[in-house]
Amino acid sequence: MTDNIIIKLARLIEERSDESLSLAALAREANLSPAHFQKRFKEQMGVSPKVYQEACRLKKLKAELRKGNTVTEALYEVGHSSPSRVYEKLNEKIGMTPRQYQKQGQGLLISYAHASTVLGKMLLAATERGICFIQFGRTQKEMLETLTDEFPKAQLQVMPQTSAAEFGRWIKALDAYLAGSVEKLDLPLDMMGTAFQIKVWKFLQKIPRGSTWSYSELAEKIGNPKAVRAVASACARNNLAIVIPCHRVLRGSGELAGYRWGFERKKALLELEEAMK
Repeated sequence: MTDNIIIKLARLIEERSDESLSLAALAREANLSPAHFQKRFKEQMGVSPKVYQEACRLKKLKAELRKGNTVTEALYEVGHSSPSRVYEKLNEKIGMTPRQYQKQGQGLLISYAHASTVLGKMLLAATERGICFIQFGRTQKEMLETLTDEFPKAQLQVMPQTSAAEFGRWIKALDAYLAGSVEKLDLPLDMMGTAFQIKVWKFLQKIPRGSTWSYSELAEKIGNPKAVRAVASACARNNLAIVIPCHRVLRGSGELAGYRWGFERKKALLELEEAMK
């Protein structure tokens, strides 16, 4: 059921996202206690008023950067009085620094390598911060096209010899996991997505090996029980096969549901992890 007062205040937050809007002030507008207002807002919108305002600011920031404004100008324009304090947070939410976003990822260096696994051909790619892309595919060309589509303005390069040992360790760790000889993957990751997507992906990593959750259970775990569709969308946008275990999420009926790398791979992964319990 649509909560009209919450929708009205969500629009107010959008219009005034560059202002300081306290929970208490918003609750007074709704004639509710702060706790009750926060609860109703999360039920209707899927996130808290604070996170919603941050998302609105981020949307405006992206628009300002596209206009060609400097990063500092854009940050002031959307209501940040001290840009240096929020710069790193924006890095996390955009998935790259604001300057890189302004250039549509141009200047971001991504190295990649191909490998063969028991689940088929795989492409692994990384930035200087960690692995940003693990994909399965039928051909190397197909996987490289997917990487290019995901990071159209980044500089892509074949794994340099100086990084061969590190890439080799990562691929060896993935092979060992798929062979059932190690129980846990501990690899450096560079997750690139929205704040909501990254939150979902981090919760996916908390699903115990050999266990499964439904989309609705995952939505409840992240504190947004109404955001089932958004959770499913975040799972579908996962670019880090296996290490972000979206294969551990099933439909409420217990069916395997979709998996961007194929039903058979999902089934094989679940069977492997069940056997490792």
